[in-house]
Amino acid sequence: MYKVMRFYNPSFTKNTTNISNLRFLGAHNYFSHFCPYGRVSFGFHVQALGFHYDFKVAGKRGGGRYGSCSRQRIFQVDAMDEGSIGVSSIDWGESDGPIEYIFSSSEGEDSDGDVLLQPITDVDLPTTKENFHPTDDSVTVAAHRFAVLGRAHKRRKTFYGILNNIGLLTFLTVLLLLVDSCAWRVVRLPLEPFYLVRPFFISTFVVSSIGYICVPLLCTLKLQSLIRNEGPAQHAYKKRTPTMGGLYFIPVGIIVAEVLVGFSSTAVSGTSAVTCAFATMGLLDDLLSLNGNKGLSAWMRISFEVAVTTGFSFWLYATDISSPYNMKMVVPLPAPLGLVCLGSFYPFLTSLCFVSMTKGVNLTDGLDGLAGGTAALAFVGMSIAVLPICSDLAVFGASMAGACMGFLFHNRYKASVFMGDTGSLALGGALASMAACTGMFFPLFISSGVFVLEALSVILQVSFFRTTKHLRGIGSRLFRMAPLHHHLELRGIKEPIIVAGAYAVSCLLILCAGYVGLISA
Repeated sequence: MYKVMRFYNPSFTKNTTNISNLRFLGAHNYFSHFCPYGRVSFGFHVQALGFHYDFKVAGKRGGGRYGSCSRQRIFQVDAMDEGSIGVSSIDWGESDGPIEYIFSSSEGEDSDGDVLLQPITDVDLPTTKENFHPTDDSVTVAAHRFAVLGRAHKRRKTFYGILNNIGLLTFLTVLLLLVDSCAWRVVRLPLEPFYLVRPFFISTFVVSSIGYICVPLLCTLKLQSLIRNEGPAQHAYKKRTPTMGGLYFIPVGIIVAEVLVGFSSTAVSGTSAVTCAFATMGLLDDLLSLNGNKGLSAWMRISFEVAVTTGFSFWLYATDISSPYNMKMVVPLPAPLGLVCLGSFYPFLTSLCFVSMTKGVNLTDGLDGLAGGTAALAFVGMSIAVLPICSDLAVFGASMAGACMGFLFHNRYKASVFMGDTGSLALGGALASMAACTGMFFPLFISSGVFVLEALSVILQVSFFRTTKHLRGIGSRLFRMAPLHHHLELRGIKEPIIVAGAYAVSCLLILCAGYVGLISA
């Protein structure tokens, strides 16, 4: 014999409640009270009137942002051996059999995507005699379900990051191969085979391999990142992720470039020195942040940046860097502008470039793989732009792009390590120094469009808030949260989708930057 009960829009979730000594009709009233209002689930064993009842019932929220309860699902009550009654949920849809259950978790680490629960038939169920002692078997079933759930969830989360990495690596490889195939026409000199592809792949392989040693070492040293309380709530799970990944991928990019150019390029040496200087500032800021402080103060950062950029400007003025123009302080621009000599204004433009790039990369480093991937694209764009002027710097850019790509193997969604200020400030300084040595400021701002946009969103947010507060007494905001990627997150766009969109935009920008650089030179 069997009996049928109907409930509205049930959905299987994690929470379970065990109830005993409950009457059959009382159970029906209990379910009808909770199912429409809360996202709850019941899985319990009832002993009444000499019978044993196994119930597994779930309810889904009604109203609010989860929608209303409209769909019905049938709960079938089947007679089992020795007087026990089992209740199972069956969805009579287009398929002939019962479906598996899917639930969506709330905000937090499991916020992205749906998780598939395996049916209970995946494990051995207790025998009839064991129904009188269900505690140990319930624990076994629950442990198995959570183990399967965790593996499926982890595979699905990892897939998004791998897909972004594959697309980015494929695009960069094809682009660099294309540039290498016609590089001799651009430089008008014979170049070695795979002139840009070789440093790119060497750095990628070395950084990705070293990461398997350095990332566990950072975990052992407990160099863990601190998540801002002002940030999105779903980033709370990232607080235990190790940081300061720039300690191992920035030096690799520099060393590979120096080895391939034979330690003989003045431009590469100066650019490497500036990159190390900004990495040192970022490292100091990260170390101070680990103790619960806010890192370096604003005036200390500005003072350090001014000192570094001033010293670099004097070095640039006093050093002879090979250039087809045989002139200094020159900015190449597309026709009809041509070469523009800035003279004493050149150091100010250099300082502005350093400040904007370091701040832009630092602000962009808020999502897994966002800063690393866009920086790799920006370095490739700059390598193409500076190739006619200083081919050694093109090798440096390709090597740094490969270092960023290798870092993405560990920083992709979901990240096992962050670059920290050690990496972000060094990347910004490296990009700015490439432009300062060649005068390619215009291609730099094009290829780094994502960084510029992120910094601009913060400036607009702060300016608009202060202006409206001064005029109306109450500040208003243009975005839900700045920088821009946090605003998109709060709009409901998933993290890997935001990163993929940034990659797509950067791909178009570096193509434009490379073209502008080539026609300007």
